[in-house]
Amino acid sequence: MRAATYTVQDAECVVYFFGAGQGGSVDANITRWKGQFTVNGQPAPAKVTTRTVHELRVTEMDVSGTYVATGGAAMTAQAPKSDIRMLAAIVEGPGGNLFVKFTGPEKTVSANKAKFEQLVNSFSKQ
Repeated sequence: MRAATYTVQDAECVVYFFGAGQGGSVDANITRWKGQFTVNGQPAPAKVTTRTVHELRVTEMDVSGTYVATGGAAMTAQAPKSDIRMLAAIVEGPGGNLFVKFTGPEKTVSANKAKFEQLVNSFSKQ
């Protein structure tokens, strides 16, 4: 379920929270998100890293290319969009994982990467 949506110029940052044990595994989400991007018709290379933020494990992904994902409540096909970048993070919290996705034009996402990191770095246990 969408917990928050932030509009950043022509990009969108969405935070999802489904509850304890919900929303799929870290690996399943990273694999699915990677599959939403291509470069010259091939899977786009993605950088995946893991770190700790305030005692919470965070897996991050950075991928760019042509966005070929489905969308909307009905998960309908959308026209591919080129020059798109996604910064994503899965924050493993004690009450369930937070899924954070910042997606939009390469230029916009790149210009706001530090703000995305600031958001991810703000999560802590309560």
